[in-house]
Amino acid sequence: MINRIKYTFLVFSFFGLIAASCGGCSSDDISSESDVVIDSSMDDLNVINVDASLFLTSNGSVTVTTVPCTLSDGTSTDCYQIVATSNPADHEMGPWCPDNITDGADKGGIWLENGEVYDVDGAFIENMASFYNDSTWKMYDANGDIYTTETEDDCANAANPNVGVEYENYCVECLPSYVTDLTQTYQIPITPIKQSTSTDFGGFGPPGVGGNGPSQRGLAFNGVVFDAPAPTDAILGAYTLAPFDDAGGHINLNAGYHYHAATGVSTQITQTDDHAAMIGYAMDGFGLYAQLDADGNEPTDLDDCRGHEDDSRGYHYHVAAPGTNSFINCLNGAYAN
Repeated sequence: MINRIKYTFLVFSFFGLIAASCGGCSSDDISSESDVVIDSSMDDLNVINVDASLFLTSNGSVTVTTVPCTLSDGTSTDCYQIVATSNPADHEMGPWCPDNITDGADKGGIWLENGEVYDVDGAFIENMASFYNDSTWKMYDANGDIYTTETEDDCANAANPNVGVEYENYCVECLPSYVTDLTQTYQIPITPIKQSTSTDFGGFGPPGVGGNGPSQRGLAFNGVVFDAPAPTDAILGAYTLAPFDDAGGHINLNAGYHYHAATGVSTQITQTDDHAAMIGYAMDGFGLYAQLDADGNEPTDLDDCRGHEDDSRGYHYHVAAPGTNSFINCLNGAYAN
């Protein structure tokens, strides 16, 4: 069990979570103001503009420009176009896989199972056969050294949905050095537009599986995406383990570094009224906030998408608990196509 609580989500995106990009868009100067506008069509709902100055752009890992865009409801408007590298400015990435079954929790990442968060330390690896009640699990040799992917090719091969038996009982670890030249491009409407009906997030698999919306849930201030739930059944079904670091992130060669849980490691903006801290923006431009307020309480009036409204923040979302393998359930605003 956990010796120290490390909030996270696990995921190893076997299906390559590729961010949406915008080609041929022109850019203008960005605005860093956080204006309040009134959407009279939605019962005078307070709508807070996206504040571009909150994104961490000082080290060049994130750039923000203004571009024209068309939203899912057909609105022609302006969006912030965020281009981000796989190098978050506010925390280190990793570790993910411990080296030996004697290693402590500081040498590995985390794993989620049945809503719980577990440290992937040496003892966790050693006891996987008991943990899953399956004697096939044995991810270490006679010396206690843990079988771990060691090259970029190993990372790519282990991420294949039809992963070969040669990677059975491997701890899958993709390193930052594999994605140094990778960038992802996202668009978020500057002024959110709340819709009368919600949009389900897009899913993977055959047509008709999942909703019609984007697969990404939102962006942290460091430009790292809050991504779709991890396909944990596929990971475990191949007898592999793909841990996440303390920030709830790991690396996929197509998606780069991305999150599957809000753990409190990435930048949070404390609220003066003890409301839950702000952690980023959803893809529809509404604010994303942590699950719990300063007193450890979750709001009791959240809608089906995990959103609600108050006078200070307008409409906004609260992410789910780390053990749920999710952030928010749907979008109540129009998003960039």
